Amino acid sequence: MLMTTNEPVGADDLAEREAAALYRLMTWLSPAFPVGGFSYSSGIEWAVEAGDITDVASLADWLDAMLGDGSGFCDATFLVHAYGAARAGEHASLNDVAELAAAFVPSRERQLETTSQGRAFIDIARAAWDAEGLDAIVAACRTPLVYPVAVGIVAALHSVPLAPTLHAFLHALVSNWISAASRLIPLGQTDSQRVLVKLEAAVAAAANRALNATLDDLGSATFRADLASLRHETQYTRLFRS
Repeated sequence: MLMTTNEPVGADDLAEREAAALYRLMTWLSPAFPVGGFSYSSGIEWAVEAGDITDVASLADWLDAMLGDGSGFCDATFLVHAYGAARAGEHASLNDVAELAAAFVPSRERQLETTSQGRAFIDIARAAWDAEGLDAIVAACRTPLVYPVAVGIVAALHSVPLAPTLHAFLHALVSNWISAASRLIPLGQTDSQRVLVKLEAAVAAAANRALNATLDDLGSATFRADLASLRHETQYTRLFRS
């Protein structure tokens, strides 16, 4: 576990801590980390079938809106507040954040998506990346932990800095959305990278906004994306679970 102390930190110690934090983030938010993210499209599958997403430009526009005005910003804000409560050991505040985050999900399939990934993230952390206090803080939450809350808790208990955790989380989120779209439109690998490039500034903006957001700032205006997640449930042919 990474530790914080009041003692002076030498350059070698700082480099070691930064390397350890980076190693953890690259592992936890890698597509290879087994939380099952590849099984979900967050409604993108329906949007492709409906003709809302057809190419690089329309995919980038859709994901930009999801990042800035929809689930991207909201999830990032929940991660920030879960991280802060976990770092401070404020179990009651963390439970409030977890309950609000679970209630914010707009559809049954998105609820399945984020709670399944949250549960898997916590289970894998316990098995391979355990940290002191993890069991107690999870037990204090009276609701299933959604994915961003789970990531915030584990990162806080490992003393991984918040800002890079947030950027890495949003990068992983966008990468998973693009991966789903690449199989549905379909897109080639180069076009998928072009979308990721287009969204670099949007990821940074969503992260910076979330770092300074209160829970009162939460809100979503991506009505078409919310409808997509609802209508996916009755879609006749599906590759994804959401």
